[in-house]
Amino acid sequence: MTDAGLRHGRASLGLSFGVQGVAFALLVTRIPAIQDQYGISDGLLPVFLAAVPILAGAGSVATEKVVARVRPSVVLRWAQPLVLLALLGVGAGREMWHVAVALGVFGLAVGALDASMNMLGVSLQRAYGRSIMTGFHAAYSLGGIAGASLAWAGARWELSLLASYLPVVAVLLPAALIGSRWYTEGKGAEGKRPDGTEAGAGSGGAGGALSFKLLLPLCLIMTFAYIGDSTVSNWSAKYLQDVLGSSEQLATVPYNLYMVTTLLGRAVGDLGVRRFGAVAVVRGGSLLAAGGFAVVAVAPGAWVGMLGFTMLGFGLCVIVPQTFAAAGRMFPGNSDAAVARLNIFNYVGFLVGSPLVGALGDAWSYRGAMLVPMVLVLATLVYARAFGPETARYGGGHERPRTADVG
Repeated sequence: MTDAGLRHGRASLGLSFGVQGVAFALLVTRIPAIQDQYGISDGLLPVFLAAVPILAGAGSVATEKVVARVRPSVVLRWAQPLVLLALLGVGAGREMWHVAVALGVFGLAVGALDASMNMLGVSLQRAYGRSIMTGFHAAYSLGGIAGASLAWAGARWELSLLASYLPVVAVLLPAALIGSRWYTEGKGAEGKRPDGTEAGAGSGGAGGALSFKLLLPLCLIMTFAYIGDSTVSNWSAKYLQDVLGSSEQLATVPYNLYMVTTLLGRAVGDLGVRRFGAVAVVRGGSLLAAGGFAVVAVAPGAWVGMLGFTMLGFGLCVIVPQTFAAAGRMFPGNSDAAVARLNIFNYVGFLVGSPLVGALGDAWSYRGAMLVPMVLVLATLVYARAFGPETARYGGGHERPRTADVG
């Protein structure tokens, strides 16, 4: 693989992450409009919302089987257009079964998309020989901010869902299809290093065979990170308004701050990994995120609460991409399967996080409920060694020979 080929592969995959960020944000930020368009009751809405991550988990499981026969780039090439068309279907339907089918397709396709994107990211990072994974997730965060902004504009101008979604899909769908021409797994993707040698046994001796026992610490970390993320996504506005006494307008600010700080943290995250190592970066991020939850829990007012949510963005942002990267290092001969298996736990965290905080808030207090994700994020410190050792970054204890820097 030439340096130019790697650069093109990196750029096209970054585009894919960005497109997915836009699509997902357009869906989740217009949930009230979706509910109104289809007449979904408050009691039925949680069923629809839970179905998407459950089906996404099924899509990730299926992708693990599919990539044994076809390349992850092929899965991604077809999954991304399917996600965009399913989003359009959500906006275009009128009957309850229309949205049920559209959300079902969206969930299954998102699972395949998330898994295959991160598979390609892990293999490209191996080919580069240095940390680039966090940058892909920065592109996702940037897309999320763009998608949320487009959703805000659509709501402000009182556009229908179809009128909001159609122009975006019309632009992103051909862009994604054109960009997919340059997808690449990079040399060394499955069982081969970039220098052409066999990957052999990775850390823990798991280079080829996938051991769930060895992967379990990373699965737990992924779950804990997404419990924290879903807490911010689903409860930050309510917490600021109901607990800290902010205005309704000010209550919308914490999530925006969280998204922006997530983008900024991910933009520089790879530099931190190269300078200090993945273990140190993940430990630092975990401590910062736990501190953010603590600040939110004891905040006397809205502005201190927003400081806590800002800390959360900087802290949580590095954990997920580095967890995917660590799975690739742990199983260099079977990284696709490891990533697909690990990806399931992002949906587990998403499913658990919101109802967990809500139940604790109702039964106890919302301040106390914030301490639970704080403790879970701190538990990441116990498993931080799973992100190293740095000298075995690409499996078998052998560092990739340094070539000319790529991109």
